[in-house]
Order: sequence, then C-alpha cells, then structure tokens
Amino acid sequence: MKISTKGRYGLTIMMELANRFGEGPISLRSIAQRHDLSEHYLEQLIAPLRNAGLVKSIRGAYGGYVLAKKPDEISAGDIIRVLEGPISPVEFTEEEDPAKRYLWLRIRDSISAVLDSTTLQDLISYKDEGQTDGYMFYI
Repeated sequence: MKISTKGRYGLTIMMELANRFGEGPISLRSIAQRHDLSEHYLEQLIAPLRNAGLVKSIRGAYGGYVLAKKPDEISAGDIIRVLEGPISPVEFTEEEDPAKRYLWLRIRDSISAVLDSTTLQDLISYKDEGQTDGYMFYI
C-alpha cells in the first residue's frame, strides 16, 4: 500500500490545524505557503475532510478551517481512509489461495492498527530523538 499525496498532504493540513487548535481558523493559503504546496490542491483535499466531519469551515475575512474535534480524538486512520479509501495492501478475490488471503488480511489489520492508534496529538507531539533502525519499509 502506498499513501499518495492526497493522504500525505491531508495529514499536513490536519497537523497544521491541530498545532493551532483553539486559536481560531487557519486559511489554506497560509498552510500552502508554509509547506510550499498548491493552495488549489489543498482546497480539493479539505472538502472530503469537511464532509467527513473532521474539520469545520469558518466564513468571513478572518475565516479558514478548524478541527471539528480535539487532536487526540482524530486518528491518522480517520484521515487516510477519508482521502485514500479503504486500507488494503492488495485487491484479492474470494478465490485466492487461503494462505495468501490470510497474509493480506494480517497486513491490512497491522496497518490499520498503527493508523488507528496514532492520533493527531501524537503526530504534533512527536520528538525525533535521532534513532533510526536502518531499515526501509515499502508498503
């Protein structure tokens, strides 16, 4: 499974909103400028997040977007599923070998567990302590 720019930039938006939670709305323009991203593309991503009830829009001269819930109540899984769709490492049919189907289900469940147990609060509070394990994983 590969997370596209939709999921990655969606997490960027949500982390920016989480960092400023309780301080009022933030414009997509300011997020786009801070991260050197296309404002138009971020507008396309914010709509499904709003429709899913993860963000609220505030109209007006000082408008923008705010989180609809506290950062510790929104998981990375919530965001990724809205923007990327169901989490599945492969498309498999019912006729597929049962052993391989079991493997795909275990991979899916492991990915889901990590995404669902990681909140926006976890992401914005993360401190890199320079530890690298030397492994590179492609999912």
